[in-house]
Amino acid sequence: MNLRRLWAVARKEILHIRRDPRSLGLAIGIPMLMLIMFGYALTLDVDRVPFVVWDQGNSVESRALIARFTATPYFDLRGSVSSYAELEREIDSRDAWLALVLPPNFATHLGAGRTVPVQAIVDGADSNTASIVLGYAQSITASYGQQIMLEQVQRATGAAPAPVLDLRTRIWFNPDLESKNFIIPGIMAVVMGLIAALLTSLTLAREWERGTMEQLISTPVRPAELVLGKLLPYSVIGLANMVIAVLMAVFVFHVPLRGSVPLLFGIGALFIVATLAQGILISAIARHQLLASQLAMISTFLPAFLLSGFAFPIANMPAVIRGLTHIIPARYFVTVVKGIFLRGVGLEVLWPEALFLLAFAVLVLAVAIRRTPKRLA
Repeated sequence: MNLRRLWAVARKEILHIRRDPRSLGLAIGIPMLMLIMFGYALTLDVDRVPFVVWDQGNSVESRALIARFTATPYFDLRGSVSSYAELEREIDSRDAWLALVLPPNFATHLGAGRTVPVQAIVDGADSNTASIVLGYAQSITASYGQQIMLEQVQRATGAAPAPVLDLRTRIWFNPDLESKNFIIPGIMAVVMGLIAALLTSLTLAREWERGTMEQLISTPVRPAELVLGKLLPYSVIGLANMVIAVLMAVFVFHVPLRGSVPLLFGIGALFIVATLAQGILISAIARHQLLASQLAMISTFLPAFLLSGFAFPIANMPAVIRGLTHIIPARYFVTVVKGIFLRGVGLEVLWPEALFLLAFAVLVLAVAIRRTPKRLA
């Protein structure tokens, strides 16, 4: 390999980037825009759930239970209803996601120590949100029922019973359970992979469409020098995007960065090279810019978004799909970013992911070099 020829190809690509500042601006601006959109719009937190109440007894005890709901940040009382017809209208119009129905003999049954049925009607159109809302409601009513039972035992015996179990919870890595701490590191991997592949997917295809590929083939430049020379400038852009993404995660979204910054950028460089090489391979195969960009989008964004574990747990996927995720580079980089950002782990834990990204980058580069022609067919 001749470094002078390699640098000549890289310089040619740098000049092309300089002549098209709008594309360079998009290459930097699109990741920032996507991070902002996903960071603020995509959230898994369920709070301020609108709910209505049909309190048929209107007693002190029933109002105390309702106060338990309104005292939490998870529920927002929108009003009272006086019939099932009104209740159905509230849920059908999405003005309420939850409706509580308290019977008229609520206080009487509680005073007599009998079980009181309380109906919770949940809008199940969104099954994930419905299950979370139902869990909140069950937790609040169980806590209220336990308090009533303890008060009754204390009145009967004169002493409060000691709890049989004392569960003391401690949440590691994300103590406030904020979904942005989970989403932002994952979306960094998705965005970086997409942009890197899109940048290089047009390089060789552009040469074919403009008719300059024949000139490159006629020069002494070898396929390895051509591929690596085109990859070099975009590696710098990819690392610049990663710097911006990390700064935004820490200073805009306040995601804690507990691990090693050099390790993050070291493994990140492997991921960037791997996805850039994937884009060059697509460009060598497609030979048309439109087709190459479409293939880059399909082969990077969709697998990274759906199969990397960023948004959906891999363990819950069917066995065939779980096996397919093992060849998705974003799966490994998502694990790396979350491990370094949230858990603060090092290479002693993340070495399998780093090794896969290194092997993937070498393999795809080798295939891209082999697919780059040195003579016209």
